[in-house]
Amino acid sequence: MQKEKHSSITISLCMIVKNEEKVLRRCLDSIRDLMDEMIIVDTGSTDRTKEIAAEYTDKVYDFTWTGDFSEARNFSFSKAGCDYIYAADADEVLDEENREKFRILKETLVSEVEIVQMYYGNQLSHGTVYNYDKELRPKLFKRLRSFCWIEPVHETVRLLPVVFDSDIEITHLPERSHAGRDMEIFAGMTDKGQLLSKRLANMYAKELLISGTEKELKKAEDYFTRLADGEETEPDQMKEAVCVVVRAARMRGDFLKMYRYAMKDVASEGVSEVCYELGEYYFAQGEYQEAAIWFYNAAYETQSILNIHCSSDLPLKGLARCYEKMGMPEQAKEYERAAEEL
Repeated sequence: MQKEKHSSITISLCMIVKNEEKVLRRCLDSIRDLMDEMIIVDTGSTDRTKEIAAEYTDKVYDFTWTGDFSEARNFSFSKAGCDYIYAADADEVLDEENREKFRILKETLVSEVEIVQMYYGNQLSHGTVYNYDKELRPKLFKRLRSFCWIEPVHETVRLLPVVFDSDIEITHLPERSHAGRDMEIFAGMTDKGQLLSKRLANMYAKELLISGTEKELKKAEDYFTRLADGEETEPDQMKEAVCVVVRAARMRGDFLKMYRYAMKDVASEGVSEVCYELGEYYFAQGEYQEAAIWFYNAAYETQSILNIHCSSDLPLKGLARCYEKMGMPEQAKEYERAAEEL
């Protein structure tokens, strides 16, 4: 009996874009031959984005922006007609090595797989919300999912998808940071009285600690103060909220509030973000020896939970500044070298 030949899957590219004329062609050129159809949804571009998209596909759609990325993404998925959907952003690119890996995946993927994860790389180069250079993300999705019964007795329907972790790495090359756009959405949600999910609150706190402006921190302070004081707030989420409150209060000059919330953290198991803020506070007060203690705690005695730089280069540079002020240039140079080597 002849073995049935495995056939390649078909893939719909689904993208949502807005004002991406500088990067869209680069992205599409790197994946166009791997896709069987391209669906590009524009959410209000005022540049040449739609014109460029039309060079690659006749499936360019308009979607009125609602402030909800999920709604836009769902609309793009609704237009797909292939076996699988590849969700890409305009500032991504596949190099030749990973294009070949993708091609092999397309030819060999078994139909039981419902989600393929790929590495998302180059994260630390652009001041993003992430604390790692690459991570696995779901990128390829089976368009129509089949439910099947499992277990030989007390049978039930399998609810969790079949996920395959590939070794394909997508390079993230943004032209600009999206942090401000994201924080505007977060602030809009909290202004309406919406309670952020634990995941979104974590992302909001990370963006504030990594790239938040003084204005953005002040706007977020009340929400995270309520979260830090909430009786039902879980301990790890309380610590994240405290990190935001401590920084916002310090930048505002409300040192009593800063210190009160810092002690909420230090009284348990302190985190680097709070120790670093205390170091910056004492340095600004001219108390360099006390500042050095807190910078040391941030670098060597605690772990970061939101911004990895608060446990690495930032406190080491703080120590260098302290020892320079205390007239100890050799120690200052040692910490400067340590920060540069990270």
